[in-house]
Amino acid sequence: MDQRISFITLAVADVDRSRRFYLDGLGWTSTVDVPGEVLMICVGEHVMLSLWDRAQFEEEVGVDLTPDAPPPIALAHNVATREEVDTVLATARSAGADPVGEGVERSWGGYTGYFADPDGFRWEVAFNPGVIAEIVLP
Repeated sequence: MDQRISFITLAVADVDRSRRFYLDGLGWTSTVDVPGEVLMICVGEHVMLSLWDRAQFEEEVGVDLTPDAPPPIALAHNVATREEVDTVLATARSAGADPVGEGVERSWGGYTGYFADPDGFRWEVAFNPGVIAEIVLP
């Protein structure tokens, strides 16, 4: 696995409120904006900040955001193919990651799986087709 972070994903209670803060308040520019679902902002070379609806985050990542749950953040490592997703998940499993989910075709057209580091932080391993891949892959 390359030493790289592609996405910083924060689970937010209100995407519209986050949009007002980051875009209107801070003057940042969105790269992807799906009202009520997700707001993505390019924050560096090959790095995206994703502000994602909390309920959708819980459903895809597979956690309930309770006080004992992992923090509502997922780090993403993007790869160029679906096969690489499975390879990195297998590497994480071999390294002792627990839990490790299998790669899944997502409704938005990508293929992703998740693993947890020793402190419970979730890492998404993702193949994102299209323009997002052009931004985040070196």
